[in-house]
Amino acid sequence: MDIYKNIMKTDEWKSRYGFLLAAIGSSVGLGNIWRFPYIAYENGGGVFLIIYFFALLTAGIPILILEFSLGHKFKGSAPLTFARINKKLEWLGWWQVLISLIISIYYSAVIAWAIAYFVFSFDLQWGVNTIDFFLHDFLGITESPLTLGSLRINVLFSIFIVWLITYFILNSGIKKGIEVANKFLMPLLFVTMIIIMFRSIFLPGSYIGLNFLFTPDFSKILDVSAWVDAYGQVFFSLSVAFAIMITYSSYLPKKSDIINNAFITGFMDACFALISAIAIFSIVGFMTYNAGGEVPKNLQGVFLAFATIPKAINQMPFMPSLIGALFFLTVISAGITSEISITEAVVSSIINKLHRPRKEIVLIYCIFGFIVSILFATGGGLFILDIVDHFVNNYGIVCTGLVEVAALSWFFDLNILKDHANNISDFKINNIWNILIKFVTPIILLCILTLNIYKDIRIPYGGYSVKALTYLGWSTALLIFILSFLISKIKWYDKEILKGLK
Repeated sequence: MDIYKNIMKTDEWKSRYGFLLAAIGSSVGLGNIWRFPYIAYENGGGVFLIIYFFALLTAGIPILILEFSLGHKFKGSAPLTFARINKKLEWLGWWQVLISLIISIYYSAVIAWAIAYFVFSFDLQWGVNTIDFFLHDFLGITESPLTLGSLRINVLFSIFIVWLITYFILNSGIKKGIEVANKFLMPLLFVTMIIIMFRSIFLPGSYIGLNFLFTPDFSKILDVSAWVDAYGQVFFSLSVAFAIMITYSSYLPKKSDIINNAFITGFMDACFALISAIAIFSIVGFMTYNAGGEVPKNLQGVFLAFATIPKAINQMPFMPSLIGALFFLTVISAGITSEISITEAVVSSIINKLHRPRKEIVLIYCIFGFIVSILFATGGGLFILDIVDHFVNNYGIVCTGLVEVAALSWFFDLNILKDHANNISDFKINNIWNILIKFVTPIILLCILTLNIYKDIRIPYGGYSVKALTYLGWSTALLIFILSFLISKIKWYDKEILKGLK
């Protein structure tokens, strides 16, 4: 019985500052660095920023308030929280957890690449042809995602380092592990990115890139795709609908300002995205200037980070190695803070379900994660990562978010959560919040889902074969969905836990 009490004893954040850094650390990820700048550029520049902040206020922050309130009120991981609301909703929590499980595994590979490139940056080892180095010399890429090719030992070693770091942080618990790590990594992340931003804006031709980014194209204000991209970026960036924010907020003490915490988290995430966009497009302007007006290619995703930016670093007139090291240190910091939050969402759920000690679950999960991550250290790893990421994000997260807000809006009294948040917060929300959660957010998510399906049916994603997309994409999304129901059928160690703290 004493062992049971020790296992179920809820850890808490040492301070509000610690929680905020962890929540912001989860939100501020690699998408802020290599996705936000590009979609802002593609969707009207300055006009997109207006749309983006509108989306943040009408969807991002309201959902954060929802999930912070859920975790804080029901004091559990996502599966436990939904089971305490209604046992029939437990599967929804596991659906979100399984999505986090998949993301934590392939995310470790991207962080591993950044660790390797941090080392490469000291002597600019990537050479002149940066994309050829990334694809062939570093990844040993194959011709197809269904052809694994050889194992890349340098990538495998870096992946091992990522899981080792993750293990030590999570093994130390909330206060001594996650909170301490974020108190170090988050200031480091913001400081390094600000240094890169200031260095970038003083590069020759930086104004060209800033014009690309901020010059408003008012025709985009009526473009549906711009609005869908803005809401999609807000939704994906804030780590909602894949169990993280529910888990993190469950560790908050009884008296916590839920609403202000949500606003601070949302705006700090947007702030970092804007700083990243200024830095990245100042560099793009510099490259365009050096190329006589030709805009560089590969301005989004892993190719931006591991091919375009290294190429720009080669051209920098002053201490290029230092800028390279700072950039990849920024990517590592953003990746690790997100990785530990994603992994914690999985670990806490297993602990709640099986009532096993944290140290045991963390060790088993990190070993499991490393073994599966070996797949991404092969020549076909980049292709597999790309396909799995596309389907998990565009279908898994969107669908779980849609089901979450629909279930809570139509089969649960939202006023319970609104009153809970208002009772412990300085700033109050009113019925506008109910309307945003009940009507606006589901409609937006349904639009995003419909557009994603239309695009993938019209043109197979990434030019991959239908066979590869079926095996690695659609099958993964379907398997996660089925497994969530099966896991929810496993009995809880003690049914008393489901009574929760009503």
